[in-house]
Amino acid sequence: MEEEKKNQLEEEREQVREFGSALLTGKDGSIYTLTIIGQVEGHQLLPETVKTTKYEHVLPLLATIEESDDIDGLLILLNTVGGDIEAGLAIAEMIAGMKKPTVSLVLGGGHSIGIPLAVSAKRCMIAPTASMTIHPVRMTGVVVGAPQTYQYFNRIQEQIVDFVTANSRISREKFLKYMMATGEIATDVGSVVYGREAVQVGLVDQLGSVGDALAYLHQEISKAKAPAEETGAKQQD
Repeated sequence: MEEEKKNQLEEEREQVREFGSALLTGKDGSIYTLTIIGQVEGHQLLPETVKTTKYEHVLPLLATIEESDDIDGLLILLNTVGGDIEAGLAIAEMIAGMKKPTVSLVLGGGHSIGIPLAVSAKRCMIAPTASMTIHPVRMTGVVVGAPQTYQYFNRIQEQIVDFVTANSRISREKFLKYMMATGEIATDVGSVVYGREAVQVGLVDQLGSVGDALAYLHQEISKAKAPAEETGAKQQD
């Protein structure tokens, strides 16, 4: 028994080292904690000096969490500068499609593609000091100077706007106003929104801490377990 506990502890430590994740198990249920940090890495490898979240790790992990009978809920801790749009949207769509209770907590920053990732959870919380940067889609490197390139950017941007407004309470007009603001960021178009303002405009559900996020998950897990327990009691009767 002692050897099994040691092996389990070592596996949990390896998960934290490899994926920045951990499984929290208590009397009220098991909660998987997933961190999305640094840059969301897409199809191209980023330098080793850059902290990244790799979508090829996260996507199968989310499928495993959704299917596992040993995991009751998901806590997503966000501190990201953004990154690859397609990879970020892929992760966000996976989270939005989960049936298990999910909650996201923005700590430090949830910038750029981090915004769809934040609002994809069933409940989105933000620390009062955390910030979210909203800006238009842009690309670095060689870009083909043709009308089709602009159209492509515009269509991607529409996908992001549609996803964010569908998964939060912010209006399309307000989100676009933040995105196209010219007097907020010195070297770019867009806006920086901090915790309280993000809640006031409906981008985020509430201000919160890790305690609030865990309390929400425990509440939702209890609700989910209640019908199953009632069904079991009726069958015994």
